[in-house]
Amino acid sequence: MLDYSHNPWLVAASLAVALMAGFTGLSLTRGASHLDDGRRKLVVALAAVVLGGGIWSMHFVAMLGLQLPILYYYDALITLISALVAILMVGLALLLLHFRRRTPRVILGAGVIVGLGIVVMHYIGMAGMQMCRAVSGPVQVMSATLASVILSSLAIWVAYDARTHRNILLGTACFGSAVFAVHFVAIALTGFVATDQAGGAGPVLDNRILAMGVTVSVFLICAAFLLTGVTFLKPAEAPPVPVPASRPARLPYEREGQTHFADAAAVAAIRAEGHYTVLYQGEDKLFCPWSITEAEARLVPSGFLRVHRSYLVNPAHVSRFERHKDNGTCYFEAVPALSKVPVSRSRLTAIREALSL
Repeated sequence: MLDYSHNPWLVAASLAVALMAGFTGLSLTRGASHLDDGRRKLVVALAAVVLGGGIWSMHFVAMLGLQLPILYYYDALITLISALVAILMVGLALLLLHFRRRTPRVILGAGVIVGLGIVVMHYIGMAGMQMCRAVSGPVQVMSATLASVILSSLAIWVAYDARTHRNILLGTACFGSAVFAVHFVAIALTGFVATDQAGGAGPVLDNRILAMGVTVSVFLICAAFLLTGVTFLKPAEAPPVPVPASRPARLPYEREGQTHFADAAAVAAIRAEGHYTVLYQGEDKLFCPWSITEAEARLVPSGFLRVHRSYLVNPAHVSRFERHKDNGTCYFEAVPALSKVPVSRSRLTAIREALSL
């Protein structure tokens, strides 16, 4: 076995890269579950690239600091595959976290996937070494895998238990420590032997060329970290002070030639009917002379939301909400006159926020 050592400056730099990538990725996804599907997919994809790219960059910054008594190279194709595997596995974990109901089982499953992604990326990257072979037995690989899964699950659990600033910072520390610790635990359990094998699946990279690629990757992570940090540290604007209404909102409706008034709080929903509207209150459907546009202008301050071009709803009466692929449905189980109301795609974010989802 060959003797080896590490450059302490590059060891420290590898930890910094892991922490910056963790902070950026976890910050990017904060609030992503409230976005529409298209924007949420984009955020998840960007976070996967940052987190997976951070795992890869941390590994190869540390490997640039690995000092062996012989020259060694890397297979370019295997090195690229190691990066893509990390990004894809982290992306799968983020899809679970942001497109599934976030139960303890889902959070734990995502942590396990991230842990496996870290260790798989590590050993694929090590398999790309040329003129030098990394030697690890099954026990060593299983030990590194166990450490990776436990530490990554802890990181994801901390970061997603609550999406507060504090949890993101603690999750960053756990994620960075997990990536850093797994690498050096695996290295400590690995031996290196010289080999005359120089052929590989792709072009050969020496440390100088690899250093250029890693530098570009680290630069992009640093830039994303700075941009995210500025937004993260920006103080939240104070919410506007609500102006109390002079009197409860009332809606006119016609019945038997007379105009009556309904308390807005008792109305569950309003549906457009030509130039007029229909009010749904308990078992009653009431004819209102207002148009849907006028009703929206008058009732939004009272908490009503336009969820569809033909519907306004009072969130206080919504008993259940169901999310579909491109739209949603609000259910009114306590309103016999109205069972459900469709929610258009563009209104999903607003109704989810109103329902505290």
